[in-house]
Amino acid sequence: MFVLAAVGVLADYFLKLASERANSAHSKWFWLGLSVYALMAGGWVYVMRHLSFAQIGIVYSVSTILLLIIVGTLVLKETLRLSEILGVAMAVGALLLLGRLN
Repeated sequence: MFVLAAVGVLADYFLKLASERANSAHSKWFWLGLSVYALMAGGWVYVMRHLSFAQIGIVYSVSTILLLIIVGTLVLKETLRLSEILGVAMAVGALLLLGRLN
């Protein structure tokens, strides 16, 4: 799941680069991001055989959030507000609860 989240964040990063272009849909970054998302479908089929939707949803969401924050703060030089940090802590708490309940 973490690898799929990382691949998804890579695709998101490419789409972020495309969004900064005047003609986003014609940028190489847009097509690269779209291609990476399409390749993720194979990974999703494998993961869905082994985990429930609830597990997939929580693990993928929290992994994606954490990876997007890392890319946003380290690569894109974005800053986090206190409310965002608290939201991340709650998401990690949800992941821990899911692990204890299953």
